[in-house]
Amino acid sequence: MNFRVLTPKSLIFNIPKTNHQIKHIFKAFMKFLLRALLLSMILFQANAQKKNASFRLHIKKTTLPITIDGIADDAAWKDTDVADDFFMILPMDDRKAEEHSEIRMAYDDKNLYLVATFFKNTPGPYYVESLRRDFSFGKNDNFLLFLDPFNNQTTGFSFGSNAAGAQWDGTMYEGSRIDLNWDTKWVSKVRQDEEKWVFEMAVPFKSIRYKGGVTEWGINFSRLDLNASEKSSWAPVTRQFPSSSMAFSGVLVWDAPPPSPGTNISVIPYILGETNTDFDGVTSNETKIGGDIKVSLTSSLNLDLTVNPDFSQVEVDRQVTNLDRYELFFPEKRQFFLENGDLFANFGYPTIRPFFSRRIGLGVPIIAGARISGNINEKWRLGIMDMQTESIESTGLPNQNFGVLSLQRKVFGRSSIGLMFVDKESLRYPQDTDSIRNVYSKFNRNLGLEYNLASSNNLWTGKAFLLKSFSPNAEGNGITQASHLEYKSRKWNWRIQEESVGEKYTAEVGFVPRNGYVNINSFIGHLFYPKKGNVLSHGPVLSSSYFFTGNMERTDNQNTLAYELNFRNRSSLSAELVNEYVELLSAFDPTRTDKDALAIGSEHRWNAMRFAYQSKPQSMFTYDISGRVGGYYVDGDRINITSEIGYRFQPYVNISTALSYNNIKLPAPWNTTQFWLIGSEVDITFTNKLFLSTLYQYNEQSKNFNLNSRFQWRYKPASDLFLVYTNNHMLSPYTGRNWSLTLKLNYWFNN
Repeated sequence: MNFRVLTPKSLIFNIPKTNHQIKHIFKAFMKFLLRALLLSMILFQANAQKKNASFRLHIKKTTLPITIDGIADDAAWKDTDVADDFFMILPMDDRKAEEHSEIRMAYDDKNLYLVATFFKNTPGPYYVESLRRDFSFGKNDNFLLFLDPFNNQTTGFSFGSNAAGAQWDGTMYEGSRIDLNWDTKWVSKVRQDEEKWVFEMAVPFKSIRYKGGVTEWGINFSRLDLNASEKSSWAPVTRQFPSSSMAFSGVLVWDAPPPSPGTNISVIPYILGETNTDFDGVTSNETKIGGDIKVSLTSSLNLDLTVNPDFSQVEVDRQVTNLDRYELFFPEKRQFFLENGDLFANFGYPTIRPFFSRRIGLGVPIIAGARISGNINEKWRLGIMDMQTESIESTGLPNQNFGVLSLQRKVFGRSSIGLMFVDKESLRYPQDTDSIRNVYSKFNRNLGLEYNLASSNNLWTGKAFLLKSFSPNAEGNGITQASHLEYKSRKWNWRIQEESVGEKYTAEVGFVPRNGYVNINSFIGHLFYPKKGNVLSHGPVLSSSYFFTGNMERTDNQNTLAYELNFRNRSSLSAELVNEYVELLSAFDPTRTDKDALAIGSEHRWNAMRFAYQSKPQSMFTYDISGRVGGYYVDGDRINITSEIGYRFQPYVNISTALSYNNIKLPAPWNTTQFWLIGSEVDITFTNKLFLSTLYQYNEQSKNFNLNSRFQWRYKPASDLFLVYTNNHMLSPYTGRNWSLTLKLNYWFNN
């Protein structure tokens, strides 16, 4: 099977024979992209009007009591504005919603209140995944509130619930993205009958950040009804964007500036007891005490302090089959690093991050840390972080200090300019030798500037950034730059991007799995919308990615031609043809099982086909399946089948099993290699405050069996009791087993 994808030949597919020609094309490409970004800046400055500014909901102060019971019969609700007459987003955004919704809001000196009533026009049951907090959006009948207290259309808060009463809360960033790892104190209640479900909530003003004296906030409301396969919003959002897109938010108009929350100090101590048996069979017992302190420096800027932090209750990483030549990314899940985490973690691209918080405190205890983060005003955001870790005598690891400064300035309507400085310092070496200093350098620093483009109508987005690293020796001093421009309308979506990572660029506190390359990549897609039938939209996507050395010698590329189908019942199907080329720059075992390695400089070409199907979320039984069939290194073959199967006894029990199978056929000495990855999870939500989840994982590639079981009781808002059991078992030819049992209690005190 041989094929070539037709795209602009001069830039992507007909690679010139000389490095001089390639360098000329790359320079021309960079000039075009940077000029396009500059032109976009000028155009969008003149078109910065808020799109849905005419959608205005007035909120009044009440002196009447409101009881959060999901009944909505309080007298305070009678004299309020109503947000109704929602607009449909999906399946099509050219009409009003068929499922009727009503939203009312009020406030007093302490709380912001909301009651939402969702009437059922389409008969059928309610669909909910579980009672667990921060549920999966697409698998639940749900309501979400999007708050933009600074009216900057880029940052804010989200609150909501599914139809069974499971809460949702998160911080918003980059105009539409939501970090659900953020938790705060608030209360809510849901009641339902055959005709409607009602959601009522109260959020203390102390639980959110906002600027004093402001009488207009950005706001929008979103509803998903799986019976009707309908997603809708109060202020209209075009279908190619998520309902959380703050470019489309309306306006919440206060009758007077919301009350100042005053000085807000929260103390969250914990006490922990743990029994642990290591791989050598040695059992130890440990008791730990520590905690966090939160201080509101202003109504929109927060100071967080942590002493002797512990993250034993954090969900374990999902294991993966690794056939990649470079380091894999695993997301941060520790609570301290997550509030306003975008200020620190989103500088650069996913594979070019100057700061990655998982580099701090994994495998070594954190002594203490401090962070200041939030909005200085409607234009400026600030993030400062400092963390101190212990030394380890046995390995020679010194005490290390990690400092981060992030400053962001809003420009034009929704764009921003950012600055970041990252500093890692080794302070006291327990074994101060040259070899130890080569392993743990004295310092590593990164300085970066970034421009983020976002048009007022959300059609155009882009980014351009420059990074410089500093280290004690010349090998760690390098430069990295990258930029992209993307256009996304209802029917068209295209993107062009370039990256250049220096050979000597280092980010010891970042995530940069690959150095010394230039990358040019692009894609273009188009969607068709049939007027009838089960298919909602369908269309092709062409994409291409080419990698070069610093001397512009091609090292690898991937070209794909895909076709995607989206069905009205919210299921989807895609098929893809792939053409790949790789020239190895380092020795590589194509099975990642400690077999022989392919030689540096060897060249490999293959074609493959990929597919993916995801079932409709309304079913109690859900599944998705994806796969790959085709060539591999050394003219070999690889078959991969991945599937996830789930069944729920809603809303209390959710069972899921993930399977991944790889069959790799290569010539000797690798021959045929097969391995399975199996993960099974049982999630039981007794109530929306009492949870038990158990995850089993078997990874044949790494010869590891893992069990993690976690019980959580949220006995008061933001206060929890955890009981966590973990067991790791290494299988033949490796040996060993370790396990731990942890009991942890924390409590949230605030004034």
